[in-house]
Amino acid sequence: MAKARNSKSLKLAEKLIFAAFGVLKEHNGELQGRKVIEEVGKRVELDGWAKARYEKSGQVRWKSILQFYTIDCRKAGFLLKNNGIWYLTPEGEAALELGESNLLLQANYAYQEWKARQTIDAVDEEEGKEEQDRSKKLSEATIDEYEEIAIEGLKAFVANLNPYEFQDVVAALLRGMGYYTPFIAPKGKDGGLDVIAYRDPLGTVTPRMKVQIKHRETSATVQEIRQLMGLLQREGDVGIFVSTGGFTADAKATARNSHVHVELIDFDRFIGLWQDFYEKLPDEDKKRLPLTPIYFLGQ
Repeated sequence: MAKARNSKSLKLAEKLIFAAFGVLKEHNGELQGRKVIEEVGKRVELDGWAKARYEKSGQVRWKSILQFYTIDCRKAGFLLKNNGIWYLTPEGEAALELGESNLLLQANYAYQEWKARQTIDAVDEEEGKEEQDRSKKLSEATIDEYEEIAIEGLKAFVANLNPYEFQDVVAALLRGMGYYTPFIAPKGKDGGLDVIAYRDPLGTVTPRMKVQIKHRETSATVQEIRQLMGLLQREGDVGIFVSTGGFTADAKATARNSHVHVELIDFDRFIGLWQDFYEKLPDEDKKRLPLTPIYFLGQ
């Protein structure tokens, strides 16, 4: 390993990673990275050294150590990250049985095996490779951390929008995805639909999207899903339910087992779609939820 087994950083990393896996297991294997880190900070005893900030980067030491060693866990297939969400794989859940020390040891072995399979320039000298490898892992961990911070900033911005502003943002996303939005509900009664979207200007090409939007903290219920299903009366109609508060388990099951197509989009999925299609939006729509790219040196 790059570090001695008794190093202070590694000993702390063992506790942090093990705690993070435990948090994820308790939340059915997935949770926002920010919330995982918050919960780990409550469960692991952290001294002044762990809580201190690095002089150069200003990052909190224990948080950076946690992010750094998630790289090993990802290469081992124990952990996945996507759009700020951390996912514990079945292999990761099984690895909890190894205990905190052996879990990270196994993850590091898997990382070393992965690294050995990568193409290596034959003219490279052995000296300095370990430091270069560590630098790459630090860069990857830093990018992960900044990505999670950025996603939380996006969510905070969206949370401050009123329901009609968010409705316009959802309509803008649909346009970025190639749909026409001839109907966006005005303030007041909307008959249960907030947006209607078509593949062509006249709505002659399926699918025809009927969109219900709930911008609130509480989860959308099974009754609300069924109300949308009742509005899908024509062949080719597809229901889209966007809920920043997520969905109850019954609501998800109802949509999944429905004889009509009802697609559920929670807050995390909405943010991911906005990021994916942002460059396809016209400038006017980009202003509704503006993004700024950050460039890192490629490895």
